[in-house]
Amino acid sequence: MDTISIDLWAANLQHDIASLDSWIDSVAQRTAAAAERGARILVLPEFACAQWLSFAPQDLPATLHLEWLAGLTPTAITALKGISTTYGVAILPGTFPVAGHSPTGANGFYNRAFFLTPEGEEHVQDKMSLTPLEEQGEGGDTLHGTEINIISWQGLRIAMPICLDTEYTALWSRLGKLDLDLVLIAAKTDMITGYSRVFGCAHARAIELQTVVCVVGAVGAPLTPWALDTGIGGAAVYLPCDITVSEGGVWQSLPAQSAQEGYDIALHAEAIPVGAVRAIRRGGAEAELRPASWTADHLFINDQTAEAA
Repeated sequence: MDTISIDLWAANLQHDIASLDSWIDSVAQRTAAAAERGARILVLPEFACAQWLSFAPQDLPATLHLEWLAGLTPTAITALKGISTTYGVAILPGTFPVAGHSPTGANGFYNRAFFLTPEGEEHVQDKMSLTPLEEQGEGGDTLHGTEINIISWQGLRIAMPICLDTEYTALWSRLGKLDLDLVLIAAKTDMITGYSRVFGCAHARAIELQTVVCVVGAVGAPLTPWALDTGIGGAAVYLPCDITVSEGGVWQSLPAQSAQEGYDIALHAEAIPVGAVRAIRRGGAEAELRPASWTADHLFINDQTAEAA
């Protein structure tokens, strides 16, 4: 595959949904529109399913939010698999809480991304890097993912780290050795600072790995007054900064947007040049540089301030 078109839906979680069926219908409509535009993949933000809380029982305590969402996840995933097959579009429907146990036996919920293909395949990735609020959240503890899963689909090598995972160089130094064609990042950031970190790091990772990085963030948050909602979202596709594919490394992007603006937009990123980027990464084109192939293992740290002390 030399090019691929992808829809990145910066879903506005402030909009109320009447039922799970209504949410599934909304994804079906977006998938149909993506197919009509020629997109092969539709990506939703991290915890897009939090929008379900708008139809949760009114007396549901916050301590049970993750458990309640996790109970609906299997039904949603089954329906989304059918939608993917119907329209011939792979769907990464954001992330969902999935009950589980850590390697040490602790109970909690994994923050899990699903990649559903028209061929009926289901691939998953658990979020590896967690915020303090996730690890000890009011709705239940989130568990650290312990595996990096690489997907092979339609000749593409794909990874799907989640939000905060984007910020950790130790993870990406390992991903840089895996010849990835496409990185899909579902994100949800509560403020402009988080948005800036995740999107800025995603841009840097495209340069570092010489690959295509797509990132989409949710707009707003459910159960929060519009005037108080600081959640910022958007979408972007980043490439290496190389004269053969992109001078600035931005293939397409949406501006950062807040819930107050009311937007609920899907970015249609058309004809992303995964083949040309692959040629750069593999040395088949005249790449300006390939940062991920370089290590600093041979360097000695000469800390003269430590010696003086």
